[in-house]
Amino acid sequence: MDADAPGAVLKRERVRDFILELIESQHPGDAIPSERALCARLGVSRPTLRAAVDELVAAGLLVREHGRGMFVAPEKITQELVSGQQSLSLPPASGVWSSRLLEFTTIQAGARVGRKLRISPGAAIVYVARLRLVDGAPMAIEHLHIRADLVPGLSAQELEAGDLYEHLRERHGVHVQEAVQAIEPTVVTRAEAELLDVPELSPALLFERLTSDTTGRPVEYVHSLYRGDRYRIVSRLALGPSAAVPPDSLGHHPGIPPGDFADRDRIASSTSGDIQSAY
Repeated sequence: MDADAPGAVLKRERVRDFILELIESQHPGDAIPSERALCARLGVSRPTLRAAVDELVAAGLLVREHGRGMFVAPEKITQELVSGQQSLSLPPASGVWSSRLLEFTTIQAGARVGRKLRISPGAAIVYVARLRLVDGAPMAIEHLHIRADLVPGLSAQELEAGDLYEHLRERHGVHVQEAVQAIEPTVVTRAEAELLDVPELSPALLFERLTSDTTGRPVEYVHSLYRGDRYRIVSRLALGPSAAVPPDSLGHHPGIPPGDFADRDRIASSTSGDIQSAY
């Protein structure tokens, strides 16, 4: 499949969401339908379906057993990093960040995204896929799901230039405050490799983030794929009292390029540790 073909990114996203919905509705060890059955049900080609399955196998959510089929993988062990400060302080990443739109449309939320945003599956969301670049080189692929009722008139220009959260605040009256984010290792599919200019199955970091506003209302669900050869996360745990972090040393949250979060000094995360990002 041509990575830049109209609708290609959205089609892969819908297939991925459908399979994730299957996984989340079952238990570890349960079988999921065959690739042939899923292709028929979703109306997609075998390569499109297989690319989504490969991604979920690499992420440790599905297990393939030769001659038997595909099964829901065992649950992952999660460790929460906790700092006494209950906040994040981050140095800024270097380089000039920019965006290139791959998809921009309004669709129904669907069951999985609807649950995350606490809206009806039939409610409208703005779906955006964009390629993030640093100094002109591809760094990440972002899939954004934003409540459409909060951003009437959201334009492509707002998603290609400037600070998205600044646009939300100044043009749409949406003030984001908190982001809960999970980070996992994975590998890139063929289509993702073409966009990121790396070999297929190259290592990558998968970020999933749910952003809420000052009232606690979910605003945006995002999952992003960052190049593993150019991006890394270093966790620094506070084991005792430390000096206050000067305001000018605060930077972006991992997975959120510089300038993409308003009021950074108020960012909170479920990891609650001091985390650095670099590449």
